[in-house]
Amino acid sequence: MEQLKLFDLPSSYRVKREPKLEFDRQGLETWQSNIHCYQQSQRQPSQPQQTSLFDLPAPSWHHPDEIDPFALPQQSALFWRQGSKLAAIDDSDQGCLYFILDRRWPLLLYVGETKLSADRRWQGTHDCKSYILNYIELHRRHDLPVEVVSAFWPHIPPDKKILQSWEKTLILKWRSPFNKECWRWWGQPFGKS
Repeated sequence: MEQLKLFDLPSSYRVKREPKLEFDRQGLETWQSNIHCYQQSQRQPSQPQQTSLFDLPAPSWHHPDEIDPFALPQQSALFWRQGSKLAAIDDSDQGCLYFILDRRWPLLLYVGETKLSADRRWQGTHDCKSYILNYIELHRRHDLPVEVVSAFWPHIPPDKKILQSWEKTLILKWRSPFNKECWRWWGQPFGKS
């Protein structure tokens, strides 16, 4: 009688993972250049779009298309370690959109939202932290400059539907490569190690 292997699962039970992309210097620069060109094209003024009767109510006098993450005041990428000392982060009953950028290109790498203060949202485990570390590590390996920073848009009520709607609109507009919604365009080269 053949002994059963405890960890030998049928192929239908195996988790299929995307292979992690390993960039050489040229590959990394090409990847960044493609994202940079796309994102800069989004900074051009857009034509007014027709609104729907069924759009979410406007939470304020702002609209997500008005937000240019590259024009916001920039803070340390390690903002969650600095606590509420940052002017843009407080514990008030307010929603917050946050952005992770590499200002050397510039590139918008990640868009997020939170009802908590942004520093509390990033306490503990957050996948984007590992993406940032992997991104910086690859730049160091290829002796390329990198300057990852964060920026915040705290002018939005803490209504989860509105926060998520604005976040999704901005993710799809800018195609930020660390957001899973955009992996179809840029791949997932900086996923968890």
